[in-house]
Amino acid sequence: MKKSIAFLLVIMTAMSVFAAGTQNRGGGAKPEVNIWTSGSDNVRMIFEKLVDVFNKDPRYNQNFTMVLQHMASGGGTQTIESRVMAAYQSGQKNTTFDIVEVGDTQMSVFLTEGGPEMLLKYDPAKIPNFAGVTARPPIGQEYFVPYRGTTVVMAYNSDVVRNPPKTTRELTQWIKDHPGRFAYNSPDTGGAGSAFVSTAIYNFLAPESLLSNDPKWATQWDQGFAYLKEIHPYLYKSSGKVVYPNKNQGTLDLLTSKEIDMAPAWADQALTGVKTGGLPSSIKIYQIDPSFTGSLMSLCIPSFGRYPEEAHAFINFLLSPEAQNILLADMAAIPLIENSKLDAKEAASVKDLDVSNFRTISIGALDQEMKKLWNETIATLP
Repeated sequence: MKKSIAFLLVIMTAMSVFAAGTQNRGGGAKPEVNIWTSGSDNVRMIFEKLVDVFNKDPRYNQNFTMVLQHMASGGGTQTIESRVMAAYQSGQKNTTFDIVEVGDTQMSVFLTEGGPEMLLKYDPAKIPNFAGVTARPPIGQEYFVPYRGTTVVMAYNSDVVRNPPKTTRELTQWIKDHPGRFAYNSPDTGGAGSAFVSTAIYNFLAPESLLSNDPKWATQWDQGFAYLKEIHPYLYKSSGKVVYPNKNQGTLDLLTSKEIDMAPAWADQALTGVKTGGLPSSIKIYQIDPSFTGSLMSLCIPSFGRYPEEAHAFINFLLSPEAQNILLADMAAIPLIENSKLDAKEAASVKDLDVSNFRTISIGALDQEMKKLWNETIATLP
């Protein structure tokens, strides 16, 4: 029965994408080129602005219209990679998947479960702004073009926490000494909680495991899951029961309301929240040791999209000084171009977040297996 439902989902997704892919052909109208993103609402908002700037400025675009397709994290059973994979595996052509934003996990899924043939090798000559970028993704460097850096950090209320724990060992003791004052969101609803869980587990494994989808590593997760069980009773509670907030924003909301004092958070989301007033100025961030995982967010061009030439043009725009400054100013994204091309005041806010020092993770399908096991063994604890 489950296989039948899964097959029907693939067919329905493929049909909807194919139907959308037949739009805007002929009639003399500008073609619509779609970029697919996922994650928190700040990702949606920044891409709405970037798409709007691109569409309105004739220096960048005169021949087509960029359209944003955003899938919120934790919004349903389908992920962006499952939708892309469904379209590819059903053999569809000319779909709306013109550009897809990916993190390290999606890269691994596309290359291992789909294969290189599902993606186009980008043409560096058509992305001249990429020449000044030294950062490269951990895998598939001929398919994925990074456009910003991002990392998970520890966020805390500096009015209460005067000397935040600097190491995982110190953090563990802090959690136990301050019951109910720490939280992390459920890992399948947001990347901050996912980074906390994966870091807690992979801290006990060999460094090479962070970039491997070999199932042998899953057999060595026990120590990490035991640690998550160990700290479970000391986490944030509501009505006497431990609660794992929904989405990245969930933990930030608890920080804002002072129901907790510390939580893992995306650096860009926390910095933007403080800057815009969504978070109090007392919220500070720092990187713990060993660090949580960070990554390069990248873009790829599926081989079954409609407009590869236009896709190259938009990717090139995202690496322009204007777009990089927008990402930095509005999202606190870690820029990938030279500092001399950036607003100096804005660049100072992320000066300590160096993409070359990020601890990346790319474990493919093991990521979903880990989240499934967390839901079965940790979320169900009393």
